[in-house]
Amino acid sequence: MRRRRAGGAKRTAVLDAVADVLAARGYENTRFTDVSTASGVAISTLQNYFGSREDMVIEAMEAFTDQEVVALEAVAAAEPDPWRRLVAMADRSLHNSERTRQILVEFWRSAMRDDDLRDYSTEVAARYRAPFLAAVREGVARGAFKPAHSAEAVTDLLLSALAGLIVARVQQQPMPSPVEFREVLTAQLRLMLGVTARP
Repeated sequence: MRRRRAGGAKRTAVLDAVADVLAARGYENTRFTDVSTASGVAISTLQNYFGSREDMVIEAMEAFTDQEVVALEAVAAAEPDPWRRLVAMADRSLHNSERTRQILVEFWRSAMRDDDLRDYSTEVAARYRAPFLAAVREGVARGAFKPAHSAEAVTDLLLSALAGLIVARVQQQPMPSPVEFREVLTAQLRLMLGVTARP
């Protein structure tokens, strides 16, 4: 999708307001009117910034998911130990905000039906997966992990569990608390990675 360039710093603030509306109202119900009310920016200005409603919402989802990847990469960069790094990254997902969970589910759902968004979703998923996979591989290289399965398989199972919890929490299904889920998840991760000691 070709991006318009209008707006500058104000555009960034508007995209954050679009994300707020998206979390509250969903993809189909996020309108220029709602974003105008939330941001204080006139509808005509929003149209100048983004062109169509669909382009506005898609750009907001892409900006939000990019920020999520950058934040995860910062968590990974701050922890040198592979096990503690994996736990820190998982903790970030386990304790993300309701707004974050809602936007992510809207992003995944919308990507099923939009070719451009699906391509971007594939790119973002690869970027999000990379720090987890790097931590597993580093732990294996150091001899700290002795997994029975490939680093890729362990990483994908961990990410699937985290994504599944996000969906369940958005749907308000009865689930274990994040603390209890974390205990089970980290115990399972130790088994998968062959971590015998409790780091």
